[in-house]
Amino acid sequence: QVQLVESGGGLVQAGGSLRLSCAASGRTFSNYPMGWFRQAPGKEREFVAYINWNGGSTYYADSVKGRFTISRGNAKNTVYLQMNSLKPEDTALYYCARSRKLRDYSSSESEYDYWGQGTQVTVSS
Repeated sequence: QVQLVESGGGLVQAGGSLRLSCAASGRTFSNYPMGWFRQAPGKEREFVAYINWNGGSTYYADSVKGRFTISRGNAKNTVYLQMNSLKPEDTALYYCARSRKLRDYSSSESEYDYWGQGTQVTVSS
C-alpha cells in the first residue's frame, strides 16, 4: 500500500512563495512519475505539474508555467512543488498523486492511482 502525505501549505501574501512537499511510503517510489493537482472552492480539480521517474522530464499547466517548479528526491521518497510569485487565484487544496503510467506523461486524473489528503494554500491579495 502506498501512502502520500503532503505538507508545506499555508497562508501567504500575493507575490510570496511556498514549497510543498509530498512524502511517499513504499520502496518503489523512484519507479513512478508523480504529479501535483489542485482544487479551488467550487471548481474541478485541475492538473498543476508532472515529473517523470528520474526528474528528467517535467510538464506544467500554462497557468503556473514560469512560477512553479516540480522536483523530486528519490533518496528521500519525496516530491516537491516550489511556488513563486503566488497569486490569489492559486488558492486551492493541493494534492500530490502517483501516476500509473510509468513511461508516458499524463495530466489526466484517471491515470493517477494514489493520492494524498491535500494541503491548503491560501494567497491573500
